[in-house]
Amino acid sequence: PLSSPHRWQKIFKSRLVGLAVAYGNTVFVVLIVILVLLLFEGPEGVGGGGGVWWGQTHPALCSLLRRLVTLISQQAVLGASSEAFRKQAEGASQAARRYMEDNDALRKVLRMVGRGG
Repeated sequence: PLSSPHRWQKIFKSRLVGLAVAYGNTVFVVLIVILVLLLFEGPEGVGGGGGVWWGQTHPALCSLLRRLVTLISQQAVLGASSEAFRKQAEGASQAARRYMEDNDALRKVLRMVGRGG
């Protein structure tokens, strides 16, 4: 699904997003301009009734868009971190299991040697 952290991680690790991060403010301003143009285009035409609405909500919408991008980015980073921690924990668990099995085998050998066998 689109909401999968793995998918967002791939998106944020892509070369295109890397360029967007490098030119973050420029890209953000361009996206806002495109959004403004889309909002001004409406049933009333360019500069129609949408202009009053946009003027009242512009700061709030910019803040909302920045916050949304920030949250999605943080979710992708946390998803990658949790995946790495999960793999690390699985590796540690397997190592502990092997050490316990080796310990049990050594105890058996020591018991047999202690019996003179």
